[in-house]
Amino acid sequence: MVGRVVSINVSEDKGVRKRRVREALVREGYGIEGDAHASSEWHRQISLLAVESIAKMQDHGLDVGPGDFAENITTDGIDLTSLSIGTRIEIGGSVELEVTQKGKTCHDRCAIYYQAGDCVMPREGIFVRVLKGGRIRVGDSVRIINGR
Repeated sequence: MVGRVVSINVSEDKGVRKRRVREALVREGYGIEGDAHASSEWHRQISLLAVESIAKMQDHGLDVGPGDFAENITTDGIDLTSLSIGTRIEIGGSVELEVTQKGKTCHDRCAIYYQAGDCVMPREGIFVRVLKGGRIRVGDSVRIINGR
């Protein structure tokens, strides 16, 4: 399975829509430099959401796009929901990630829910930890290197 990076998104605060950047530095064991979710303290260092999931929300009339669900990396061509915990993902031929969590539980409706009218991230987003860092860019390949 090979896809591509549609958007890279960062924010200084958690629980808000992220702004798009053309490239980012991914640090091993940490996450994306300059993003509020980056931390060596937990397993959700980077979040991914497929553009196909965002399209479902657009089909329901929501005016949303990449970064609006607070995902760090928006992908195209990879069925993220089918990936198992432990699956490794390579981005741009150098960055290596490992799936650590599928979806999440939202105990309260976050700012994204109120801004967008719904949040697809708890149902279809995935979270990863960084095994190998490097620089990623919009348009980079996204490849599953083991697992499913």
